[in-house]
Amino acid sequence: MDNLWMPILAATGLALATGPLGSFVIWRRMAYFGDATAHASILGVALAVGFSLPLYLPVFVVALVMALVVSALFGRGHTMDSTLGVMAYGGLSLGLVAISLTDQPDFELHDFLFGDIMAVTGGDVAVIWGGALAVVAGLVWRWSPLLTSTLNEDLAVASGLNPKREQLVLTLALAVVVATGIKVVGALLIGAMLLIPAAAARSFVRTPEGMALVAVLIGVLAGGGGILAAMQWNIPAGPGIVVAAVLAFAGSVALGRGR
Repeated sequence: MDNLWMPILAATGLALATGPLGSFVIWRRMAYFGDATAHASILGVALAVGFSLPLYLPVFVVALVMALVVSALFGRGHTMDSTLGVMAYGGLSLGLVAISLTDQPDFELHDFLFGDIMAVTGGDVAVIWGGALAVVAGLVWRWSPLLTSTLNEDLAVASGLNPKREQLVLTLALAVVVATGIKVVGALLIGAMLLIPAAAARSFVRTPEGMALVAVLIGVLAGGGGILAAMQWNIPAGPGIVVAAVLAFAGSVALGRGR
């Protein structure tokens, strides 16, 4: 049991950030936006490996640049689905090509595509919790303007708010979550942890604040369940966490309350 504390702390820290941020991702219909940013983060992994840099900084920078580029293309009138498709597949492919050029025999690409939460260290947990608390603090600080801009941009402008600034806050938060979550569930699954707990939570609450809090709880339970399942049945922990979250969503549907 002693060796489970680090993975559980890492999963709990990630859930703390993905719960409220994932709620905004659903309200704003940004699910594929998160995927595109996360897939491109593999290029950050390649930069970290190729130049022997700490993992989190280049992943954060690449995720942030990708998120800003996607936002800029939306603003210029490009269609959402085609832009996200090009950026997601292009970013992932560019990252995989860059990793192949680093020629590191000990490098395990699988660990960054699907995560390796069972191998997190105390330093990883500190980074994950630091990033999660920063995201939560930012969302609490901007909660009312973010919510108003999400529900009605015209109302936000009439109230003296700047919807583009609120979008930038979410973009920064998304980049932080992608960077800190890549060792927990990997670049291919971090989008699932943003989307699924919040989708499951929506069935049980009636307020935005309630949805964010319940999404955190479901994320924590999914993290613990996936880690225990990995220990019990020797399955990969990252996909196990996502499967546990999917079961929570299926439970909400089975209760006839899914929306």
